[in-house]
Amino acid sequence: MRKIAIYGKGGIGKSTTQQNTAGAMAHFYGKNIFIHGCDPKADSTRLILGGMNQKTLMDMLRDEGEEKITVDRVVKQGFLGIRCVESGGPEPGVGCAGRGVITAIDLMEKNGAYTDDLDFVFFDVLGDVVCGGFAMPIRDGKAQEVYIVASGEMMAIYAANNICKGLVKYAKQSGVRLGGIICNSRNVDREREFLEEFTAAIGTQMIHFMPRDNIVQKAEFNKKTVVEYDADCNQAKEYGELARKIIENEMFVIPKPLQMDELEAMVVKYGIAD
Repeated sequence: MRKIAIYGKGGIGKSTTQQNTAGAMAHFYGKNIFIHGCDPKADSTRLILGGMNQKTLMDMLRDEGEEKITVDRVVKQGFLGIRCVESGGPEPGVGCAGRGVITAIDLMEKNGAYTDDLDFVFFDVLGDVVCGGFAMPIRDGKAQEVYIVASGEMMAIYAANNICKGLVKYAKQSGVRLGGIICNSRNVDREREFLEEFTAAIGTQMIHFMPRDNIVQKAEFNKKTVVEYDADCNQAKEYGELARKIIENEMFVIPKPLQMDELEAMVVKYGIAD
């Protein structure tokens, strides 16, 4: 069983990329997958389950107490048997959402949710690794691999570099490693070239360049992954290729984040800065 944490700037398409990749792993390669949504919005499993119809673990904990929480009650199965749970979080404006992630993962482990028949467990994590709760999958060794979703936009690259700083902080104590950067393309100028230079500079790889295609939005409107919506389309094949690369990946590193002046120079070189 491989445990993977997916990080990235808010709004970069992290959850969309993760769910579509999981769907492609199940469809094209027959993998058994568990998705643990670690975002208080609880939208990390929507495409797999056909809508946000899952009661979160934190909601159940508040309403019924820990003794009522069982795997059968909180884990739902969706597309091709992919198992899903959403951590959820506190009521808006009250409490720390990061602590909800810690509580939820601990409860899933305590209840034996991550069973031996699984090939992959994905932790879909809110991108702010400054918070200890959201850093938990990499801080406490819950995940062995990290993939960062980015694009050729300035703030996405800054966020990726910052996430790498957090990963370095915990790599020695937990053994977590970076498996690569996934470019979720925004069609900005020289995007592939920029990502390739950035990933080489921090000592990792751009594991896949995901082209922009409106069929992703069409599938989302229909509450489906691209593979479920149209398994024969080009974008489904792209997600299948990303799935293959993750399955076969052997490049796991402790990244070397850039200093701010180095990152600024690279941004200016590619004309991304205003």
